[in-house]
Amino acid sequence: MFVACLRLTLAMPENDSLKGKRAVVRRLRDRVRQRFPVAVAEVETHDDRRRITIGVACVSNDAAHGHAVLMSIRDFVEDLALDAELRDVETEVVQAF
Repeated sequence: MFVACLRLTLAMPENDSLKGKRAVVRRLRDRVRQRFPVAVAEVETHDDRRRITIGVACVSNDAAHGHAVLMSIRDFVEDLALDAELRDVETEVVQAF
């Protein structure tokens, strides 16, 4: 069993409120969950109104499949019409057992 992890860092330089940031996080989280069978959460920078850090986890029986799912999610997020710009992407696939 493999666990594939993805960390997406997005920037919202024009945003001035946490309310606006949370709306973008909610939209992003909901759209990714609708499209992919993964867990999604805001994992860092909760109080920074101009940065969003999203964590995504996928469990798979094949490391290559887990990595492919993460890359599909990255592409999906890049194509979403959000008020945020994707700045950094980190991935890791680990064997759990």
